[in-house]
Amino acid sequence: MTTVLVLNGPNLGRLGVREPEIYGTATHDDLVEACRETAAALGLEVEVRQSDDESELVRWLHEAADTETPVVLNAAAFTHYSYALRDACAQLRAPLVEVHLTNPAAREEFRHTSVVAGVATGTVTGFGLDSYRLALRAVAGLA
Repeated sequence: MTTVLVLNGPNLGRLGVREPEIYGTATHDDLVEACRETAAALGLEVEVRQSDDESELVRWLHEAADTETPVVLNAAAFTHYSYALRDACAQLRAPLVEVHLTNPAAREEFRHTSVVAGVATGTVTGFGLDSYRLALRAVAGLA
């Protein structure tokens, strides 16, 4: 059974209380459960992790590169400027799907650029928790 690593960056652990008018009222626990349910239905195993620490995310991406594990990544704010994260993503040998709860292109201009997108297999944005469900479906089709 294929294992997928779902990685969430800074502030995503605060879902449900962080700007609910933008990010909705679903919590990080809700996100984890949605990923687990979707993965099970697709015949995948999923491990969901969240960190506000850029270096921890880089280490997890290195782990995925070394084990050829597919990744669903919401790099959050790091999406727009972390070349360290981008370079770690470029080392992946399995599918990488960039995911966002909101549509960054419809938000503030500084969110319009993703340094991760150029090395991702694909990107799913703007569908709330369904972005993760769609990303897992994409990985299932590629794995």
